[in-house]
Amino acid sequence: MVGKPVNKMYVIKRDGRQEQVHLDKITSRIQKLCYGLNMEFVDPLSITLKVINGLYPGVTTVELDTLAAETAATMTTDHPDYATLAARIDHHPDYATLAARIEVSNLHKETKKQFTDVIEALYHMVNEKTGLKTPMISDKHYKIIMENADRLNSCIIYDRDFSYNYFGFKTLERSYLLRINGKTVERPQHMLMRVAVGIHGEDIDAAIETYNYLSEKYFTHASPTLFSAATPRPQLSSCFLLMMPDDSIEGIFNCLSQCAYISKSAGGIGVNVHNIRAKGTYIAGTNGVSNGLVPMLRVFNNTARYVDQGGNKRPGAFAIYLEPWHADVLDFLNLKKNTGIEEARARDLFYALWIPDLFMRRVEANGVWSLMCPHQCPGLPDCWGEKFEKLYEKYESEKRYVTQIPAQQLWRAIIASQVETGTPYMLYKDACNRKSNQQNLGTIRSSNLCTEIVEYTSKDEIAVCNLASIAVNMFVKPDRKTYDFEGLKNVTKIVTRNLNKIIDVNYYPVPESKTSNMRHRPIGIGIQGLADAFILLRMPYDSEEARQLNLQIFETLYYGALEASCELAEIEGPYSTYEGCPVSKGILQYDMWNVTPTDLWDWSALKAKIAKHGVRNSLLLAPMPTASTAQILGNNEAFEPYTSNIYTRRVLSGEFQVVNHHLLRDLTDRGLWDDNMKNQIIANCGSIQNIPGIPDDIKSIYKTVWEISNKVIINQAADRGAFIDQSQSLNLHVEKPSYGVLTSMHFYGWKKGLKTGMYYLRTKPAAKPIQFTVDKSKLMVSNKDDAKVNGPITENGNYTNGDVHSDDEETKAKKLATLVCSRENPGNCDMCGA
Repeated sequence: MVGKPVNKMYVIKRDGRQEQVHLDKITSRIQKLCYGLNMEFVDPLSITLKVINGLYPGVTTVELDTLAAETAATMTTDHPDYATLAARIDHHPDYATLAARIEVSNLHKETKKQFTDVIEALYHMVNEKTGLKTPMISDKHYKIIMENADRLNSCIIYDRDFSYNYFGFKTLERSYLLRINGKTVERPQHMLMRVAVGIHGEDIDAAIETYNYLSEKYFTHASPTLFSAATPRPQLSSCFLLMMPDDSIEGIFNCLSQCAYISKSAGGIGVNVHNIRAKGTYIAGTNGVSNGLVPMLRVFNNTARYVDQGGNKRPGAFAIYLEPWHADVLDFLNLKKNTGIEEARARDLFYALWIPDLFMRRVEANGVWSLMCPHQCPGLPDCWGEKFEKLYEKYESEKRYVTQIPAQQLWRAIIASQVETGTPYMLYKDACNRKSNQQNLGTIRSSNLCTEIVEYTSKDEIAVCNLASIAVNMFVKPDRKTYDFEGLKNVTKIVTRNLNKIIDVNYYPVPESKTSNMRHRPIGIGIQGLADAFILLRMPYDSEEARQLNLQIFETLYYGALEASCELAEIEGPYSTYEGCPVSKGILQYDMWNVTPTDLWDWSALKAKIAKHGVRNSLLLAPMPTASTAQILGNNEAFEPYTSNIYTRRVLSGEFQVVNHHLLRDLTDRGLWDDNMKNQIIANCGSIQNIPGIPDDIKSIYKTVWEISNKVIINQAADRGAFIDQSQSLNLHVEKPSYGVLTSMHFYGWKKGLKTGMYYLRTKPAAKPIQFTVDKSKLMVSNKDDAKVNGPITENGNYTNGDVHSDDEETKAKKLATLVCSRENPGNCDMCGA
């Protein structure tokens, strides 16, 4: 039967011809892509039989491949029960690899092979709607590529496309590979070579080195770099930090205009509004009073909605920073809430507090807190530490405040907002300034969209940062017992040189951003796959061994980046504002934390070299969220633990469960994986801790973030923080948040010296047995059964259920819907995505 055509069924070939569908041809094509897989567990015929059920007369071969790939992907987690007579091994993790191979093979059939042929087509692209030539490649890079055609073409290894897993490849195809009139023309290897040449230009040796490390998945540049390298407008930067130039119509709308231009060019934005006068403040020019922050921020909210990042690629993303002494802070904390009048909400913005130590001490002592207007109490945003405290207390003694409230009343409002919306982010102003290598420039006034960039801004300078993340799991040695720190250092040096070059080749959407980047030359190196590295080395995330490896990985990153930056300074000179910075005085980041490094590297020799030559970059490390690029490379995000051991992926043909691939292989190797085990993990919400029959060593390695103490998470953040000269995107997860738990968590992080105390607060839904989703915004969804965690907090710290009292299903559904963040992916920052 297999050799016979399927009755009355035909397929349309790539050249337009019609041909009857033959089962053996489908099976043969799948069979060819099974090389290296465990054929004891993979059955191409079973995929073919499932594919046949989805066919219709006139299906194209492209659609046929897509259906086969999705079918293989759905077979990733199910495994047969060996005890049954059927004993047919239908499903296995190798199906995920096969699914990706089918999709990649399909793309290869649909695209040109030679890199230069693809570049030629992109350069001569004509828009089919306008008939105008709209090149996707810049003149400069087209010329370089064509002049080095033979060498570049010969260096590309297309088989590396087959190393992506199914979802990594689909992410690339959906958002990263360049298209001509809607049709994808790039292969992943083409994109990586384009990025490498886009960074290095005529330095072909460096471009080929970068290509090889990118294609072997040792590191990745950030999403904007992958999008735009070598294009006519190569806006390769991820993060932009702005301040309001003036508290005036001109200043506010100038800032708004800058935000629009940056958002148009796919930049994520952090803007501080500390200096905007509070509601009710007198305006001399009009003899009226100010409306305060809320109406202004609603304008910024609508600008973010209107000006998306790069033409409908993703919504605009603005984070608004405010110091907690501002008189409008209570209104500010309500802006993202799901209830309340629309005129007092701006739900599409993201909110952050820039917190001085004085406020934390007042909360701790149950003291009084004075709310002030920056117009009546000028200078507060411009100083930090002792100078800030003296000025603040001077204004208090002069009674220049708008009002006074108990500090803990404001603290309760902060906690209530975090429980309901996951924000505001918590950043500590004094730690950010005290431990900054840019403190010689002036007071740092805010961070960025994702809380890992801490850079100086002024009226004349918009801070910018270019990002890349290193896959630290790639440096676990084959024996799975030791770690290759030397290899990690060498890759870090390559990444440092790359990011330094991006500063010079970048397109800057506003001139103030170029001014800043050229003067201070900051870069941001992050990581992904730390949890994967721990698993490969059989280290529980909360073990002392993991804590030590985390520290030494970041010590190595900092050492390698400093060494590379010093070597660049030896050739090109230090950055222009180097003199007077802490590094110029021999003070490195760990010195500011009063930490002694391990004996892994010779810090004394490096300090001597820096004293002689300086460094080329003011800032180097900034571990960012890696939502998109970690998915592309198949790693867990950043330095985070796994949030679950099972989740759902959605594809056109439906949705299906995916299990942590490390766990799947471990359970399969021990003969423990079957349908029953999968269903038990689902029933346990992605946890394996209470499943009988799983050995304790496996349980300890595969704890989810919900099963790891936040003390462990914060301790590791502080350990690595001593080697991070910017900051880190630190999410905190609390299954059942309460006033006491969150207060304890925040104060612990503050006292440990963190710069970023919290990016997002993630809370766990308790209404469903499991939340099958990769959309992290839904981690904040809850209902009345979850200890009423999303209700308002009363003065005594207890939770109430707000205005929702009905228990009927419709009300529950509406309540659940309102709790989902109103943006598409607020937690998955593609900007820093790196």
